[in-house]
Amino acid sequence: MDVLERLFERYFHSPVGRVQPLQGQLGGSGRNIIRLAGANLSAIGILYNVHEENVAFLEFSRHFRRHGLPVPEIYAEDLSQGAYLEEDLGDTTLFEFLSRNRAGEDIAPEAIEAYRQVVALLPRFQIEAGRDLNYKVCYPRASFDRQSIAWDLNYFKYYFLRLAGISFNEQALENDFHHLTKFLLSAARDYFLYRDFQSRNVMWREGHPYFLDYQGGRKGALQYDIASLLYDAKADLPPDLRQQLLDHYLDTLAHFINFERAQFMQHYYAYVYVRIMQALGAYGFRGFYERKTHFLESVPYALKNLRWLLHHVKLPLALPALTDAFKGMLGSERLQSLSSKGKNLEVRVFSFSFHRGQPNDTIKLLNPRL
Repeated sequence: MDVLERLFERYFHSPVGRVQPLQGQLGGSGRNIIRLAGANLSAIGILYNVHEENVAFLEFSRHFRRHGLPVPEIYAEDLSQGAYLEEDLGDTTLFEFLSRNRAGEDIAPEAIEAYRQVVALLPRFQIEAGRDLNYKVCYPRASFDRQSIAWDLNYFKYYFLRLAGISFNEQALENDFHHLTKFLLSAARDYFLYRDFQSRNVMWREGHPYFLDYQGGRKGALQYDIASLLYDAKADLPPDLRQQLLDHYLDTLAHFINFERAQFMQHYYAYVYVRIMQALGAYGFRGFYERKTHFLESVPYALKNLRWLLHHVKLPLALPALTDAFKGMLGSERLQSLSSKGKNLEVRVFSFSFHRGQPNDTIKLLNPRL
């Protein structure tokens, strides 16, 4: 913490008056995120011990700002201590803005407009800024290649399917993974892939989006990032809105490159699937393995997306073992019960027959079926 205070005082020439941890180990990245404030000044301090990711974030941030993209300004850094100081973009993520402006599937126009702004800026990251980006600092891979895909698919297999108790034929599933990977890699992949382009990595401030957490970026296909945003599990966007936003993205993309929409769509849903599997692997690792159960709250929303895909989308390749695994997930009582975790019925027993005060009898019924 002292290193962040020194960076703050050196940059602003003002003492730190207040230190507020924002995320710590509750998030999925392992970063410590701290707000430091002084007299009418504030900044976000990051403490993280993965040097390569810190280098990638700082270099990408400066590169994107040179292209006029809305990312945080980097104020100061001490990479020997795994510390840097960046612009404070406030407390409202796109996810929180959406949540405040919806009632179920009824989403207010201002939230839809926010998403339209976000998807319209995505091609600028992918193409405009991606052309002259230094991909040598990408970590852990310079591209979303065969190895990257294998990591994600195995993450899903071992940390979600295995830990959730979903049965599968190991060799048959590996065969499907091989065919899916070959198909994914047949898409054009010479663009910047943000990697974690989702609603919690976009800040919403004074009517405009600002972007964070692109340190895992690398070269890849255009389809991956827009799939990440539109199938962001807990955001739970209605199918009609997802299609409207995809159309808006493609309309904007046409101003940057010449492409065939049919060819884009041929690969699009395969990337939707692989992104959902990557996210489920993360939920399983953090939730089942590390026992950070709040990550499991997103699982029912991901299953809802899978159910929609299985009913409405036909991929141009057969993946029978993977499809069976998805059906097993959708039929799993254990996974379906996650939607009611934390909503336990509490029964309090009161009686007028006690003369020494009200008894503290609390009965908790886990996942009651009423």
